[in-house]
Amino acid sequence: MNYETELRQEYKKLVTRRHFFRDCGMGLGSMALASLLGDSALAQTRNPLAPKQSHFKGKAKRVIYLFQAGAPSQLELFDYKPGLAKYNGKPCPPDLLKGQTLAFIKPDAALYATEMKFSKHGQSGAELSEAIPHIAGIADHLTIIKSMHTEAVNHAPGQIFMSTGSQQFGRPSFGAWVTYGLGSETEDLPAFCVLSSAGGTSGGAGNWGAGFLPTVYQGVTFRRTGDAILSLSNPRGITRAMQRASLDAIKSINEHHMELTGDPETATRINSFEMAYRMQESAPELMDLSKESPETLKMYGAEPGKNSYANNCLLARRLAERGVRFIQLFHEAWDHHSEVAKGVRGQAKNVDQATAALIKDLQQRGLLEDTLVVWGGEFGRTPMVESDPEASRSFGRDHHNRAFTTLVAGGGFKPGLSYGQTDELGFAVAENPVSVHDLHATLLNQLGFDHTKLTYRYQGRDFRLTDVHGLVVEKLLA
Repeated sequence: MNYETELRQEYKKLVTRRHFFRDCGMGLGSMALASLLGDSALAQTRNPLAPKQSHFKGKAKRVIYLFQAGAPSQLELFDYKPGLAKYNGKPCPPDLLKGQTLAFIKPDAALYATEMKFSKHGQSGAELSEAIPHIAGIADHLTIIKSMHTEAVNHAPGQIFMSTGSQQFGRPSFGAWVTYGLGSETEDLPAFCVLSSAGGTSGGAGNWGAGFLPTVYQGVTFRRTGDAILSLSNPRGITRAMQRASLDAIKSINEHHMELTGDPETATRINSFEMAYRMQESAPELMDLSKESPETLKMYGAEPGKNSYANNCLLARRLAERGVRFIQLFHEAWDHHSEVAKGVRGQAKNVDQATAALIKDLQQRGLLEDTLVVWGGEFGRTPMVESDPEASRSFGRDHHNRAFTTLVAGGGFKPGLSYGQTDELGFAVAENPVSVHDLHATLLNQLGFDHTKLTYRYQGRDFRLTDVHGLVVEKLLA
């Protein structure tokens, strides 16, 4: 029986009991209320983000997803293809292009070898680009999946697919599924927090939405300037005591409605009001990076008061320490249709140091072993060059869904592993393919879930993050 069905059955029992007391003229009263408060299902109704048991004991209990929106070029960063240099400037073999959809270039575009130098790092011998020296320095902490592939060929559907397991808008995001399944370990901060740097995501709020799940499970976005979250500051003249009295009155009305109906959206409303009240004290302390040591700030490259990827990585560690279940960073800046080498160097400079610092910091604090850190975009880039004088594009790479790279660290993944291979040109997966559904299934497995059983009934059928797909890739796991 899935989570949602079990809760619905408990709601029906609770509503029946409440109607009995009401119709007998007794009201709920203290006796009935005391009895109901002992019921775990009602506890979930009153606080839908209360911690929950997973299907089995997982090795991870939180996720930090460093989403590199725009699709970083794996050929400039992780997937070294010396053979591509032999064919540099020549057309791609026609047999490779059968059934391939390209967004902006013709199938007969010339092959383009990377300008980056690669070298081996760590005991694992991972071959990584000169553009990411800090990430290369933690190669033995990483699981490098070089054989990722996806169904999407454009940014918005690609990001939505990576975030929700579907190219259709309106499905619950990965973070929403995790908070639905596990609840939260903090009462002072949202269970699912979203931070952004660089541009806005093509997929928009669907990347962190709850879809058809109760809205309490959607991500809460932190703003780049001013209050971390809108409406946390009281209007002039409203004291803390006045606010508390107002919230208590509203809460009483909402609780009465919820006890009659069991409506999960009413529980969301109560939870949101109370969370906002607590966050008026917890959020300013969280966002104050000046309390970190100079050594920590230097390690991340963070600067208090600045909006940056580095600051967001440091905030991610602070959120993880405070019990936040799912932390998602979006850095939309990797769509290099022109001057790919220059673009990758620029963005790598923005994210390389802080990414490595976050993983090292988590490891030093004993948090990496039960935290899943994921780094990657929505798809990869073509081994063919994009060159269009009319669009002022040259030496770029187009969207490519047939092969790309994702990094994972911690949470029981096998460190120091480079998994999967692409062909000689880096065009398609040649060994150990990993789909988006496979990645989701494997990540959920490490959180303690059988991905086929974490479901929610909607419009007559049970939905899940992996839909009807996905296999746990055991070889990725320690």
